[in-house]
Amino acid sequence: MTMATNKNALIRYKTIDKCLRDTSRLWTIDALIEACTEALTEYEGKDSVVSKRTVQLDIQNMRSDKIGYNAPIEVFDNKYYRYGEPDYSITKTEIPYEDIKRMREAVEFLKEFKDFSFFKHMSGIVHRLEDSLILSKAKLPIIHMDKNEDLRGLEYVDLLYQAIVQKQALAIGYKSFRAKQVQVMELHPQILKEYNNRWFLIAFYKTNLLTLALDRMESVNILPIPYVDKHIDANVYFKDIIGVTLSWGNPVEEVVFWVDKENANYVITKPFHHSQELIEEREDGVVFRIRVRHNYELERLILGFGASIEVLAPSRLRRNISALLQKATANYAKGNTKL
Repeated sequence: MTMATNKNALIRYKTIDKCLRDTSRLWTIDALIEACTEALTEYEGKDSVVSKRTVQLDIQNMRSDKIGYNAPIEVFDNKYYRYGEPDYSITKTEIPYEDIKRMREAVEFLKEFKDFSFFKHMSGIVHRLEDSLILSKAKLPIIHMDKNEDLRGLEYVDLLYQAIVQKQALAIGYKSFRAKQVQVMELHPQILKEYNNRWFLIAFYKTNLLTLALDRMESVNILPIPYVDKHIDANVYFKDIIGVTLSWGNPVEEVVFWVDKENANYVITKPFHHSQELIEEREDGVVFRIRVRHNYELERLILGFGASIEVLAPSRLRRNISALLQKATANYAKGNTKL
């Protein structure tokens, strides 16, 4: 169900609720249809026609616990609808005002995740919260999450999540950046990880754990074979790395680096890694230390600071960064500025 469809349903629920609370008249199904049609026409600014089937389903939904109302709607004289409890209303709440303010903020935050497939089951709940908490429809978002609207692979998040929870093996069609063709692999998914606005799957493949980017997946299918559970604790697995790429062959090392004084406070307030320590303050900057395994993300993070950072140890990482910077300098030295 789309977000627009949920909003229309919410308008109908509110309209039916308003009608049934008005005991000054008797409400037939036709009267409820007319009221819902008028409400939607007013809301959408164009003629809307609500079918009898739609209103009947709305009443059924309001009666059930599917959306949490459990409304005591009953029929009398085989024709008229009313609430069995005269004081009932779907809009009633006994939540303290301070809690309502906090919930408003929480709803605005939840709405930032609407693009993920697993959020579709939450969208109806959020719309009910919006209505119950009297959220402004025209309010601009205060919290804005960084996300790539064109990112591929998000449609697999829910399927992969469910496969991990239900311990199911998968056949995943995957095409790495270097591959010319899609490779279909028999995998046993273990962890989903988001990093730098991309999603990754940690999965067991033959005798190894692989890190697969969801935006490189071409297909995901359940396999009817026994699942291999490696019992991976994500907190332990990612403890000694920056990002998602873990190579057990790289030992945990002390990485010591200098950051100039203009950027030192940024690194202090936004550490490279949870193990980060400040070990020396110099006149021209600050020296830090972290304990991590060497990986691609570590190098990318360091390179992102350009001339503001210098790796002091270990020597292998220092050489790697130096070689990459020299290659970058050579690219600019070619003098080819023609587009």
